[in-house]
Amino acid sequence: MKDIYILGIESSCDETSVSIVKNGCVDIATVVLSQMDTHAEYGGVVPEIASRMHVENITIVVEECLTKANMTMDDITAIAVTYGPGLIGSLLIGVVAASTLSYIYKKPLVPVHHIAGHIYANNLEKEMQYPALALVVSGGHTDLIYMKEEYSFEKIGGTLDDAVGEAYDKVARVANLPYPGGPLVDKMSHTGEDTYNLPLPLDDDSYNFSFSGLKSAVINLVHNEQQRGHEINLANLTCSFQNRVVEILSKKTMRALKEYKIKNLVVAGGVSANSGIRARLTELCKEEDINLSIPSLKYCTDNATMIAAAGYFAYKLGRRAEYDLKAVASVKLH
Repeated sequence: MKDIYILGIESSCDETSVSIVKNGCVDIATVVLSQMDTHAEYGGVVPEIASRMHVENITIVVEECLTKANMTMDDITAIAVTYGPGLIGSLLIGVVAASTLSYIYKKPLVPVHHIAGHIYANNLEKEMQYPALALVVSGGHTDLIYMKEEYSFEKIGGTLDDAVGEAYDKVARVANLPYPGGPLVDKMSHTGEDTYNLPLPLDDDSYNFSFSGLKSAVINLVHNEQQRGHEINLANLTCSFQNRVVEILSKKTMRALKEYKIKNLVVAGGVSANSGIRARLTELCKEEDINLSIPSLKYCTDNATMIAAAGYFAYKLGRRAEYDLKAVASVKLH
């Protein structure tokens, strides 16, 4: 069978990334140009600045990726691009670039949902098995997705308010940790003890999540202790916070695996880099004989490799977009 080379473009937030992936599993070349240092000055991503930097960088990154792979556009089978969800201005740059390349070089244009990309980052590590359950944990998502078969997605639960990554960032701000704060909260949590009485968020029979209450509990605790003139032990606070997050994520995920009689779990999204989550799920899956897949750290955060990997499966299913493909800030995963 002839090899399929997908050129992927990802620009949903503050990374300009282009990748070429062979047959949905082999990373031929990937370039990621991060804007993190720029946005760190503002304590978070500034959408207008992000989109302008994508405009400046997208052509350079495409050319660099092709050079790195020692390939030309003639070698590319199809072009996959993140069309949503994300920052609308940032998405638009990637979509326009992909549509233009598709038109000029007469290559099929494949639309890819950002979360589908995160899920299929796992296929870069080892071939995904079905049926599977995907736990998606990121700055904007906390979802449990049932995958009956290849490239099929059924959401069985999700966040009702703050996503887990958003909660980490807000706790980091309370702790006066620099942006991006999530990884620093994770790191600090391992130096402390679970001494603060924080609630276990939305501990019910559903597969939904809610982290606003836990976030508020941390903020109120810090405020009240400061009012009393007491010093907060940040190491212990981050440990208590992370323990609650890990407990509720792992508890509902393992229950879903049992109820749906699934033996394959994939973890996806930027927060899948969290060491506490990775360790706990690894431990539980070993105990329950579950086939666990978590991407390497370089594939956890936003990158075009995952978009090209997902694009391969979408391409095989005949998913195509016209040249007027629209960027969509919020769109469901189907």
